[in-house]
Amino acid sequence: MRARIAHYRDADPSDRSDFAIGCRILTQPFFFEEHSWVPVPASWSRNIVSFKTYSTDTEEGLALWEAVNDRRIPHDFPGAAEASARFGEPHLIRPRLGQGAFRVLVTDIYDRRCAVTQERTLPALEAAHIRPYGDGGAHEAQNGLLLRRDIHSLFDAGYVTVTPGHRFEVSRRIKEEFENGRHHYALHGQLVRTPDDPGRKPDPEALRWHNEYRFRG
Repeated sequence: MRARIAHYRDADPSDRSDFAIGCRILTQPFFFEEHSWVPVPASWSRNIVSFKTYSTDTEEGLALWEAVNDRRIPHDFPGAAEASARFGEPHLIRPRLGQGAFRVLVTDIYDRRCAVTQERTLPALEAAHIRPYGDGGAHEAQNGLLLRRDIHSLFDAGYVTVTPGHRFEVSRRIKEEFENGRHHYALHGQLVRTPDDPGRKPDPEALRWHNEYRFRG
């Protein structure tokens, strides 16, 4: 594998260093059935690995765009009425742009470990916004924490928080309201693990916002 990477990088085949490999994340993709696939454009080459784009300003790009639109499922397809009756009428929603990329980014920079518990079971981990997206928070590394699902829920509800000094705090109201929380109180006061890259550590202002406006104390 390293030899193949070195080949494409025009590097020394004996180079055993850890190469930096970039990636692109597709958010909100959709897929056609194979019989509806769009023919490969004449300008496409199997050797293309990056930076190839198509624009509707060009004849070929416009043709691709029209081909995609022509393949969209019509509202009168067989079974549409039955589907509508079963699942209800469709509703327009405002998508959270970049949510998928945010989740991948936060999971990566926290090395797939909960910042509080160090839990590594990936299905139990969630990317939490420190300042919610709906309240002006951004889909950025500095506004994210990777948390175990139960801690994420408590964080969003204000029963736990992380201080600007990266200490985990648990609200007394868990015990007052639910007569529970022993496992969470055991974590109170401990340092939260943060990314090594200073530019990706939690934003102190975002943490301060959560402490002041979301945490129940």
